[in-house]
Amino acid sequence: MPERMFRIGLPRMRLEPGERRDFLPVFVGQIERHGAQVYLEEGYGAGMGFKPEDYVRAAPRVQFVSHTAAFEQDYVLILRCPHDAELRLMRPGACLLSMLHYPTRPHRTEFVRSLGLEAISLDSIKDDTGRRLVENLRAVAWNGIEAAIKVLRRIYPAPGFDSPDRPPLRVTLLGAGAVGMFVMQAAVRYGDDTLRAELVGRGVAGVRVTTVDYDLTPRADVMAGLLADTDILVDATQRPDPSRPVIPNSWLAHLPLHAVLLDLSVDPYDCTVQPSAVKGIEGIPQGNLDKYVFAPDDMAFEDLPPCVDARHRRHVVSCYSWPGVHPAPCMEVYGKQLQPIMRTLIERGGVARINPQGRFFERAIARAQLSRWRPDNRH
Repeated sequence: MPERMFRIGLPRMRLEPGERRDFLPVFVGQIERHGAQVYLEEGYGAGMGFKPEDYVRAAPRVQFVSHTAAFEQDYVLILRCPHDAELRLMRPGACLLSMLHYPTRPHRTEFVRSLGLEAISLDSIKDDTGRRLVENLRAVAWNGIEAAIKVLRRIYPAPGFDSPDRPPLRVTLLGAGAVGMFVMQAAVRYGDDTLRAELVGRGVAGVRVTTVDYDLTPRADVMAGLLADTDILVDATQRPDPSRPVIPNSWLAHLPLHAVLLDLSVDPYDCTVQPSAVKGIEGIPQGNLDKYVFAPDDMAFEDLPPCVDARHRRHVVSCYSWPGVHPAPCMEVYGKQLQPIMRTLIERGGVARINPQGRFFERAIARAQLSRWRPDNRH
């Protein structure tokens, strides 16, 4: 047990109304049993149908506090990174545990550092081989494919998506990493096993997935032919240079008019840096849990930053938080993955006592600490 009580606040996420995720009562009970005093923001879990008594039943010592008080604890655990004003509520020396995405959010990373905060970026908690320990990549792929199929099913030209006379669906996948592997599995099942069984029963043709290696994508001659033969284009790439799109906007002209663009990488646009940072598929809007489907005439295209070329448009499916489409299963996964992380952190007596050469989970936590992270980190 730690010498000093491990006090941790779990605030609610003040983001788009569609963001309903909070950690489940079973997870809160686990971290209390590991030795933490847990402070939940009032109303925690309500968006997922949980009541205060559900948390008290799992964690009898839990306390319900204001939004501000939840941020004033020694440790703050919140899935998505808080707003700047919320970060300022934290006291210097406190530790934030959140999805901070150090490599692709350099300005935010430096802001957190400037506040005198320690942080553990959940997406940077990795094992000795560089594999993420806190992730829900399966949900990213399956939820994204499910949404893209729903759009394509609605707009597919004659003879129609459900017709036994239509040809096989053509999915072109950019990127063959961890997300891409799940995309292949999800795509051949239409992102929905029930729908797949229904279509198979009708004798409807299945799905053909073509995976394109990142190193092949600069070949305009090759990509033109692939894009012309695509119903769903999926960006699951992890680019070394965010200023260079995988698919420049001009290439979208090769796609059929009914093609759907699925954004799983959800990299941000940033016109304030030189060269500007753009999405992997250039000229598509960034969605969230409130709105993640965009028709070609959607005003979101007009609202894109001025550095972005958006002349060529197709239906787009993009969400900053794909796992959150189905919140309860998502948080069950994250809770199971975080449980040994939190146990290690609490039993070691806090982040200051984490040994980067220690046992497995200590090493994983150390790799994710802001105080140890540098832009050239490989893991």
